[in-house]
Amino acid sequence: MTLNNDEDLERLKEIGRICANALQAMGEALEPGITTAELDAIGRKVLEDASARSAPELCYKFPGATCISVNEEVAHGIPGSRVIRAGDLVNIDVSAEKDGIFADTGASFPVPPVTTAIDRLCRDGKRAMWVGLKQVRPGQPLAAIGNAIGDFARKNRYSLVTNLASHGIGRSLHEEPGEIATWPDPSERRHMTDGMVFTVEPFLSMGAHWAEGGDDDWTLYSEPRAPTVQYEHTVVVTRGGPLVVTLPG
Repeated sequence: MTLNNDEDLERLKEIGRICANALQAMGEALEPGITTAELDAIGRKVLEDASARSAPELCYKFPGATCISVNEEVAHGIPGSRVIRAGDLVNIDVSAEKDGIFADTGASFPVPPVTTAIDRLCRDGKRAMWVGLKQVRPGQPLAAIGNAIGDFARKNRYSLVTNLASHGIGRSLHEEPGEIATWPDPSERRHMTDGMVFTVEPFLSMGAHWAEGGDDDWTLYSEPRAPTVQYEHTVVVTRGGPLVVTLPG
């Protein structure tokens, strides 16, 4: 999606804020003893109260309003009876649609007490996302995002999952400019243009390089198994730099 009018921008900001509010509410409710289904219900209520629809349900018939992935699950975890326990690492991914416009956001949450290494991984996962976001401006190569995140990961001795990419978003959940690597990709030759809309969502890990399928049709697991975090914003390319639309408010 490339924005070319204020009406579409305001609609994108609205659905971005709704997604962020759902993510925030779920993060605040996260505690030992809650099930992932109960967490999902909290996110669903925020979306429905704002007249938004879950994007994974709408687009892919995903069995939940949000994706909740715990520990060894790196993405697309199905909400259900799994009970959250102290020490877990929980990723929540919220995407939704309202008035024909989509937004997508996500974050990883450590459930205390966790090790210093996990706390550092979460802190650095956020930093990696912002390192990528800071590359966003018209005329800049799209490859600059993955190159910057790759430099950050290498300097801080992390790996990156290299088959889960950022993506264009707007009038559908996944659209042009298609997949955008959050790791160094020498084949990437495209450039950012004013008004382009996409996500930035690196998967930073303590050893994983890949996400592989499991027993169901959805859940992806880190390969090799290693603690992995994802932080995600939807962003608009503007002459003033990145305009992040998935902030709560």
